[in-house]
Amino acid sequence: MSVFILILLGVSSAIIGSLVGLGGGIIIVPALIFLGEAGLLDGITPQKAIGTSTVILIATGLSASIGYARSKQVDFKSALLFLIGIIPGALVGAYLSHFLTLKSFNLYFGLLMIMMSIVLLFRDKIKPIKFFQNPEHLRSFTDAKGQHYTYSISPVPAIIATFFVGCLTGLFGIGGGALMTPLMIIIFRFPPHIAVGTSMLMILFSSLSGATSHIVQGNVLWSYAIVLVISSFIGATLGVRINKRAKSETVVLMLRLIMVILGIYLIIKSLI
Repeated sequence: MSVFILILLGVSSAIIGSLVGLGGGIIIVPALIFLGEAGLLDGITPQKAIGTSTVILIATGLSASIGYARSKQVDFKSALLFLIGIIPGALVGAYLSHFLTLKSFNLYFGLLMIMMSIVLLFRDKIKPIKFFQNPEHLRSFTDAKGQHYTYSISPVPAIIATFFVGCLTGLFGIGGGALMTPLMIIIFRFPPHIAVGTSMLMILFSSLSGATSHIVQGNVLWSYAIVLVISSFIGATLGVRINKRAKSETVVLMLRLIMVILGIYLIIKSLI
């Protein structure tokens, strides 16, 4: 029974996560905690759920990154710049996760999800922040459909911002996509489908970094992780195929809805 539950969780979370550039961590972590509390899975603590999630996100990130790279939805130059900040941040966050309790995790994570969904709602009304823009570092990108995009990124502020994203990545085991995708869309003005593809590449590398720290701390339940890795790899492949057919606004709408639903659920859990 537990194997079936894990397969269903891995496939569904990876489909949703890769579709909107989240990686699936925001679904896997609270789901594992819930299943542990319900007695359906043994040995689940917030730290074990977070550590196991980071290992699973490696598979999701790898599968989705390959698919998005083939469809020219990954800005590799920007991703490499962001990784300079997000990788060390993930290591710091993974260490800090040791101090989380179940109620504090639910509350902070829930508030974070709702805050980001609200910001996404008003993203078109938010003017570009000059601090993050630098015309001297103009990005030029052409997608698989031949559509051309230009946007600019200021390197130092981008690295600082992604370091804090990395901290939250390791802290909550979410892969960074829940923050990086909205950040790229709102702050750096990435086209939504390019932001999703680029986010998945960063999720791959930040998860590798965070997983290393969690493995050292003994926070990975390997029997669960193996089943979830295999099913997540399959789910991420399906998610990429669905994304190719979805409109950018549809992707953003799904992203917001998932964040709101999870945010409300987790806040309620923290108060019970």
